[in-house]
Amino acid sequence: MELRHLKYFLAVAEELNFTKASEKLFISQPPLSRQIAELEEELQAKLFIRNNKKVEMTEAGKYFKEEVTALFQHLERIAMKTKKIAENVSGEFRIAYISSIYSSVISDLIKHLKAQFPYVNFKLFEVSTTKQIAALEKGKIEMGIIRSPIHSPKIKSHLWFKDGFSLVYNKNTVQIKSENEILKLKDETFVFFNKDYAPHYHEVLLELCAFYGFTPKIIHEANNINSIVQLVKNGLGISIVPSNIAKNNSNTEIGFIELKKVNLFTDVSLITLREDDSEITKSAVEFLLKFKT
Repeated sequence: MELRHLKYFLAVAEELNFTKASEKLFISQPPLSRQIAELEEELQAKLFIRNNKKVEMTEAGKYFKEEVTALFQHLERIAMKTKKIAENVSGEFRIAYISSIYSSVISDLIKHLKAQFPYVNFKLFEVSTTKQIAALEKGKIEMGIIRSPIHSPKIKSHLWFKDGFSLVYNKNTVQIKSENEILKLKDETFVFFNKDYAPHYHEVLLELCAFYGFTPKIIHEANNINSIVQLVKNGLGISIVPSNIAKNNSNTEIGFIELKKVNLFTDVSLITLREDDSEITKSAVEFLLKFKT
C-alpha cells in the first residue's frame, strides 16, 4: 500500500464520483479505478458500491476514510514539527505584539534570541489582537503578545502580567491633580482606540468612564497607542491608556494619573500554537515570563 493509493481513495470518498475524482487528481478514470481495485484487494475489503447511477461507501469504506483522514492530518503535523526543528538552526521566527505593550523588554528578547539562535531571522510585527490570533492559527507568526482573552482550541496562552489603567493628559492644557478630580473632565474631548479595531478595549474604556460618572465625548480615534499619546501631547484631547504606557513614557509635557479606585485590569498574554514545542518558542516565553510587570 502506497500513499498514492490513500490519496486516490480520499478523492473518490470525498467526491463519490470517479469522473470528478479523476479530474481532481489530474489522471484519467481507468487508472484511478485500477488503483482503488488494488487497494480493495490488498485490504480484502470492499470500500465502494458502484453502479451506473451513483457511488456509495460501504461501512468498511466509511471507517477507512476516517482513519486515513486522521493519518494525513498526523503527517501534516509531523511535517510542521520537522520544519520547526529545522528552524532552530536556520529560518525565520516571527513575533507579533500590540502597540500598547511595546517596551525595551521586547528589544531585549530579540537580542537574547539572536544570541541563542544566530542563524535564525527574527522579525517583529505590530498587529492587533484579533489579527494576531488569525495569523497564529494560519502559521503566519510563531508567537504573539496580546491584551484580551482568546477563544481558540489551537492556541496556548501564558499570562505575562495584569495591567491597570491611567488617565493621560497634556499638563499645559488640562489642570488635574488626582483621581478624585476626574469628573471635572466630563466635558473634555477624549481620544480613544477605534471601536472596530479594538472593540473589547473600547468597551473597557467606556466602562471606566461610567465608573467615574460620565460618558466621554470621543472626538478622535486611532489604531495605535503611540498615535493616541501624540494626539494628547498635541492638546487634541485626553485619554485613558494602560498603565504600562506611563512606565515607558518620559515626555515631560504629558501627565499620567493611575486609576486605582476602579478594580479593572487587562491580561497581557503570550500566545503560541498549542502543539508548538520548539526550543525557540520555549526560550522566548521563558525569557519574557522572567520580566513580569
